Amino acid sequence: MNGHLLPTAERVDVMLLLEGTFPYVSGGVSSWVNQIIQGFPELTFGAVFIGSRPEEYGEQKYPLPANLKHLQIHYLHDDRLQPHPSSCLGDRQGFETLRRLHGWFADPFPDGLPAELKRISFYQGGAGGVDYRQFLFAERSWEYICELYRQRCKDPSFVDYFWTVRNMHAPIWQLAAVADALIPARLYHTVSTGYAGFLGGLLHHASGRPLLLSEHGIYTKERRIDIFNSDWIQDTRNALQRDPAELSYYRDLWIRFFETLGRFCYDAAGQIVSLFEGVRQRQISDGAPAERIRVIPNGIDLARFAPLRCERPQEPPMVLALLGRVVPIKDVKTFIRAVRVLSGHLPGIEAWVVGPEGEDPGYAAECRALVQSLELEGRVRFTGFMDPLALFPRIGLLVLSSISEGLPLVALEGFAAGVPLVTTDVGACRQLVEGGGHEDRALGDAGAVVPINNPQALADACRRLLEDHQAWRRAAQVAVHRVERYYSQELMFRQYRELYREGLA
Repeated sequence: MNGHLLPTAERVDVMLLLEGTFPYVSGGVSSWVNQIIQGFPELTFGAVFIGSRPEEYGEQKYPLPANLKHLQIHYLHDDRLQPHPSSCLGDRQGFETLRRLHGWFADPFPDGLPAELKRISFYQGGAGGVDYRQFLFAERSWEYICELYRQRCKDPSFVDYFWTVRNMHAPIWQLAAVADALIPARLYHTVSTGYAGFLGGLLHHASGRPLLLSEHGIYTKERRIDIFNSDWIQDTRNALQRDPAELSYYRDLWIRFFETLGRFCYDAAGQIVSLFEGVRQRQISDGAPAERIRVIPNGIDLARFAPLRCERPQEPPMVLALLGRVVPIKDVKTFIRAVRVLSGHLPGIEAWVVGPEGEDPGYAAECRALVQSLELEGRVRFTGFMDPLALFPRIGLLVLSSISEGLPLVALEGFAAGVPLVTTDVGACRQLVEGGGHEDRALGDAGAVVPINNPQALADACRRLLEDHQAWRRAAQVAVHRVERYYSQELMFRQYRELYREGLA
């Protein structure tokens, strides 16, 4: 990740804004980004990778395509980027603007964020602005944080509140600096809201160039799940203060913060892409203008996976595979518990967890411990990365036990290879298995859909397909027909080519 090894250019056609994805994190979104860059060789691309801390990422997971001409890496929680401490009073007008921002957290104005906060110059200080040094060290910043704590915080720990506010807002100033120094692009394309979407909004307002948003999953929903499951957000209220039905103030503050970033991005984006109708409706409820949203499903390279159909056996192999990162949102524990249920009915059953464990080592360790406690060491394997071309001919079913998904590429790839899917009812997964429109539904089911966090239902669905060979073969045929008709790479590229043509004009 040395800076001198990264490609640099003076300008590009499309600048991708990527938070925690390509090229340093493997997964469905990263694969899609790689696919998009290679799908438009006539365009030059740049990319800004936004991560948390350098030590959380290893080497590149993807070779850089030839038309990726510029790549920058930025870490939002790198303490080395902080300015040297120095006292100052702080700009009165600038901190008044920040007060308006916090008012907008609780009650968003119809016209969006205060206009000052859309300008990079605000974050550079000067008259009417607040630069990074003022935010960290100004007397008015201290006074304002104290005032907010007295007015709004029910949690008794001021120290926790102080550092929460600091850690939450500091990346905003860093992103403003990134936007100010970034090379020009004709079109900005972010694949999420969040910090990448905020950067996209700043770049749009600064340059006047269009911003395109492709939202694979609802960022605010996924952050909400992370926040509910996190142990770094402490609820330090005492027993008399704590209402079990109420979020701690810090959790609520983080959620509202990410919702604010989302609205800022929706407001700036000229075109917003949803993967399926359910995401579109959620975007509208979160503040996205309905007239700017269009649905473009993911598409895959069918030719890459079609030859695998000839390698598939006539009877289902007694192997289940969960392809994905070993993180809480994939609910690997439910998958493991379902295998425990299945083992009493299918003595030869195996289950493979195929994906990286480095993103959340603590959760990965818990999953391994669960395998041990359920005495499944001989049945559940943690394989790490496997090439899907080598994997798909060897498995009976692809299984997704996730509590949140968009439109998973891995499911489409499995379909193209003739692998049925058993999945929880999240994202577009029901649409993939059962079909969307009337003609699609007429094809039949490409597997089974079960409720989230229900090991028994997951096990029962897998068992039905593995024991009924005719149903298994029929589901495989439906999977192939559905992906060929509705989820081809060519169809996706055709629609994105239109969006790029409009944005680059």
